[in-house]
Amino acid sequence: MPPTQEPLTPSPPQNPITVWLIEDNSTFRKTVARVIDRIEGMTCPKAFSACEEALSAIPCPNPPDVVLLDIGLPGMSGIDGIRELKSKAPHIHTIILTVFDDQEKVFQAICAGASGYLLKTSPVEAITDGIRDVMNGGAPMNGRIARMVLAMFSKIAPKPAENYGLTERERQILNLMVEGLIKKEIADNLGVSFHTVDTHLRNIYTKLHVNTQTGAVAKALREGLIP
Repeated sequence: MPPTQEPLTPSPPQNPITVWLIEDNSTFRKTVARVIDRIEGMTCPKAFSACEEALSAIPCPNPPDVVLLDIGLPGMSGIDGIRELKSKAPHIHTIILTVFDDQEKVFQAICAGASGYLLKTSPVEAITDGIRDVMNGGAPMNGRIARMVLAMFSKIAPKPAENYGLTERERQILNLMVEGLIKKEIADNLGVSFHTVDTHLRNIYTKLHVNTQTGAVAKALREGLIP
């Protein structure tokens, strides 16, 4: 008799990526929320016209994984909103989605802890890809913004590096982050597990007093923490 095959146990369904949107333009807000809701594996249950409204909704039973927000908002600016969001819920990823692409705005957003920076003129695919990218440890930016960021940091003379107590392995990982690698690529490069890299990243964030990969990269470049 052929061996009895046990039925395969179906994999448990993954929770969709929960996205909140902060945008004062009603038409654009509704359009982006509708697009996200139509993407498999994503949901946009809340959309606000101001940062204050979103901040008042935290904490909540189902906090967002990612917050998309503009810079030029009524009341509190998007940059100040990022700082407040990070203070209330450090695990939330924030992506700037705006029309502003000047160096000062970009620099302020990155220093505030933005995980990514996209322009409203980006295709909708770039926005949804950016959401997935940031959930995988990336820092989504379109080509023009990325070149601007590199140009900004190349003009900044590194300050004398403070001794943050980083280990040699943590410096290796920080260097790979600066090169643009995500967690899985770092793990493959160093021949260690994803979870080991995740542990090192948490230690790096704690030592550098930052909450995101973007913040760690910005500090590393600004203070000359890597060769």
